Amino acid sequence: MKNIEDIRNKMPKIGVLQEFKDFLKEYKVVGVAVAFIMAAAATTLVQSLVNNIIMPLVTPFIPKGDWQTATLALGPFKFGWGSFLSAVINFVILAFAVFMIAKMILKEDKVSKK
Repeated sequence: MKNIEDIRNKMPKIGVLQEFKDFLKEYKVVGVAVAFIMAAAATTLVQSLVNNIIMPLVTPFIPKGDWQTATLALGPFKFGWGSFLSAVINFVILAFAVFMIAKMILKEDKVSKK
């Protein structure tokens, strides 16, 4: 038992809180958390844009005018293409927004693989 106590006494005393702070800094956890929160907010904004601005313009071209529940029935199979179309539009808008942000931040003429 004395050997274990000797080893503990020789080790530098770093508190758990200091170790946690070092972990947050080393792995840039705060930056990732901020990016995650901003992405969630952007997703909500884009979903609202699609649901409240874009899809009402598409609705007249959809049978019965209800795009969210629009389906295509092929025999016993029913495909919910209205909600899928909404998800595709959300994805395209978010991907374009991320592309534009990356282009502005990186300040490159062409975003390319490195």
